[in-house]
Amino acid sequence: MGMKHQYIERQTGKVRSEQLYGDRIIRRLYGRERENGQTLFRALTSARFSAFLGYIHYDFSLGGRVPGYSKFLQEAGIDFNECLENFRHFKTMREIFERKIRYWECRPMPKASRTVASPADARVLVGSFHSSSSLFLKEKFFDYEELLGTNKQKWLNAFQGGDFAVFRLTPEKYHYNHAPVSGKVLDIYEISGTYNSCNPSAVVAAINPYSKNKRVVTILDTNVPGGSEAGMVAMIEIVALMVGDVVQCYSETRYDAPQPVRPGMFLRKGCPKSLYRPGSSTDVLIFQSGRVAFASDLVRNLRAPGVESRFSLGFGRPLVETEVLVRSCIAEII
Repeated sequence: MGMKHQYIERQTGKVRSEQLYGDRIIRRLYGRERENGQTLFRALTSARFSAFLGYIHYDFSLGGRVPGYSKFLQEAGIDFNECLENFRHFKTMREIFERKIRYWECRPMPKASRTVASPADARVLVGSFHSSSSLFLKEKFFDYEELLGTNKQKWLNAFQGGDFAVFRLTPEKYHYNHAPVSGKVLDIYEISGTYNSCNPSAVVAAINPYSKNKRVVTILDTNVPGGSEAGMVAMIEIVALMVGDVVQCYSETRYDAPQPVRPGMFLRKGCPKSLYRPGSSTDVLIFQSGRVAFASDLVRNLRAPGVESRFSLGFGRPLVETEVLVRSCIAEII
């Protein structure tokens, strides 16, 4: 699968080609090595190996000793003018990936209240678990029961036949997750797992990779005073290769006084909720049936002609991502 991978930039409508970091190695790992050496593959997607890769890539000093970083920073297009700290503040790649931005200025939320905000700067695909929906994508990216937890029957019943959005954060992105809706935390739990890559080739090659990886599931009730009135919403934060952890650090005001997310806590839409440490990773939002309508451009872009998407090739149907900004509108609440 040597084709390029393209997506649509939402702000301009232009088709862009993604810079796939370590693509050759990833395609090899998820090709022959995965088929011929399951023991080796399991070792390479383990927590220990992922942490080792993360250390090698992100924790060395940037003081000119590690080749390739200057080129990466140029190609990545990171806008350091958005950052709270001056560029000279950053000493390692980890500090760059865990950067804070002035989101209250550079990531404004829509004024309309009945909207769902993007939880991240990411490339998004939208879909549905409902077989009669034109967005039906069941079991392409994850196994539904496995994703939420096979022992979580209450939540499995609540979201049956609902809709979902998959947000893929690439390595250069801002890696804070923000609350997509306002609501009360009913439950939050971690599910252990592996550390599969989020590279499109790996996603297509691995069977349901997002429900295999380590993840944190947060269930929000938005039908409470001050809530978004979208029913229950599940937010799943999924680690990937070289991402060791998801740190829950909710802040009501900017990044001040961060606190862990606990049941009973009220989260306000658009506020920072958690941080990936570091690398690429994925968010999945799940909505109850009939509660939201995805933004028309995200739905239209899914089937955009003439766009080379590895998801389209791998899954045998048009599937084109749209690049969205954190806190921007991705759905209307019905």
